[in-house]
Amino acid sequence: MTTALLIIDVQNAILEGEGTPERQPAIDEALDETVGRLQSIQARARAARVPVFLVQHDSGHGSSMARSSTGWDLRDEIAPVPGETIIHKRNCDSFFQTDLQEELEKRSISHLVVGGCMTQFCIDTTVRRAVSLGYDVTLLSDGHATGDMGELTFAQIVTHHNALLSGFNAGAHGVELRRSSEIAF
Repeated sequence: MTTALLIIDVQNAILEGEGTPERQPAIDEALDETVGRLQSIQARARAARVPVFLVQHDSGHGSSMARSSTGWDLRDEIAPVPGETIIHKRNCDSFFQTDLQEELEKRSISHLVVGGCMTQFCIDTTVRRAVSLGYDVTLLSDGHATGDMGELTFAQIVTHHNALLSGFNAGAHGVELRRSSEIAF
């Protein structure tokens, strides 16, 4: 099994305004902690020569994450080094209308370690799609983040999606949850 690390949408403006003014500081703090864990696992992947793929979302002209804006930029903590692949997307699914699957196939990747942002949208959709395409997925249970949504806090959303995705499968392929500290490449 050939493994790659897939970090989704860890961009400057990803959780900007995703909570009330009272809640935003807690969301920002949780995001910073998640990014720190992703930075650590990215360093371990690099040291083990495991391919790292970074997904970057473009929300379109006029948005805080429009291509080439400061908010669109990947966070400095996980910035790519030469040889790492950046996948540009405009939808929740990192495979939809991108070259992600082609890039994974070129490297004979069969297992993805996944973390990043927007748990209920981009993480959930990409993880489910990866499994349906025949990849095994390790979802970093403490390596994805989101903002509050309606009455649900970010922590409730992350917990809920960890429970939903744990053991999700399509045939012989499925999702396993692991804490980022448990990942060894």
